Amino acid sequence: MNPLHTALLFAILVLLAVASVLAGLLSGSIDTGWHDLFAALSGVHDTTSMVLLQLRWPRVAAAFVSGALLATAGALMQVLLRNPLADPYVLGISGGAASGALLAMLLGLGSVWLHGAALGGALLSMLLVFGLAHGSGSWSAQRLLLTGVVIAAGWGALIGFLLALAPERHLRGMLFWLMGDLSDAPVPLAGSLVLVAGLLVSSGLGRALNLLAHGEQVASALGVGVTALRRLLYLLGSVLTAAAVLLAGSVGFVGLIVPHLLRLAGLRDHRLLLPATALLGGSLLVLADTLARTLLAPRQLPVGVVTALLGVPLFLLLLWRNRPAPGEGD
Repeated sequence: MNPLHTALLFAILVLLAVASVLAGLLSGSIDTGWHDLFAALSGVHDTTSMVLLQLRWPRVAAAFVSGALLATAGALMQVLLRNPLADPYVLGISGGAASGALLAMLLGLGSVWLHGAALGGALLSMLLVFGLAHGSGSWSAQRLLLTGVVIAAGWGALIGFLLALAPERHLRGMLFWLMGDLSDAPVPLAGSLVLVAGLLVSSGLGRALNLLAHGEQVASALGVGVTALRRLLYLLGSVLTAAAVLLAGSVGFVGLIVPHLLRLAGLRDHRLLLPATALLGGSLLVLADTLARTLLAPRQLPVGVVTALLGVPLFLLLLWRNRPAPGEGD
């Protein structure tokens, strides 16, 4: 991809990010316009300004950061597992976080305990997958993937058990969080720090990621420490995923679709792909959350439902566009 096309693509992504944030701020059950936004930013204190700055802005910011985290984690997982179908949730991190959060909800604990339980579940899942995948023998992408799938299935069973035990008064909130919920999201200061740190580290690994994408033997022959790089990618992807789940619950398809779209647009260099995935992932989740709270306003949908409705046909279209030619796979 030549520099002019790269610059044009990034300009489009930045404009899309700005447009999605503005759409999120100005859309809702209460009509707001540009003059309301300017008034709120200039320090006017009225009901509309409170809606914009205290209700919509934290939600829009959390949606953007969560989408960026998921998209970046998805790109890293696809390189780590050398599988284009890998996404941030494939290794069971989200299942561990969801189990911890649902257990906290079931016990009636507050938001601080809920986030702590979700983080603890994510870390436990990460340790289980990494420890069992390594075992006493070699560590491979295939073994990691299989271990992650089994652990994710175990977490899924535990989630079903917790939902079966949940009383009626807790069940709706648990299901909403499980399907992706940004309604009570705070301004994502910690999530933003994790995102910036993750992008800095992963972009610094860009050359090694480019080589690893061509195969372990190629990367190893050119001086890349494949084993150490895999461990770092797994840790980094897990931390990014856990941070996203803490902010928004389980939101699917963002980490799967966004890297594919950008690769189709010609971005292959991970030094450019990773920041681009963060921009597009954040924009996509902001737009999805805006639809979730405006389609049936004043009722709100879980944002994960919207991303699934958008992601399934888009992913099928990507598969169809990349189908092998007749006789190619024979």
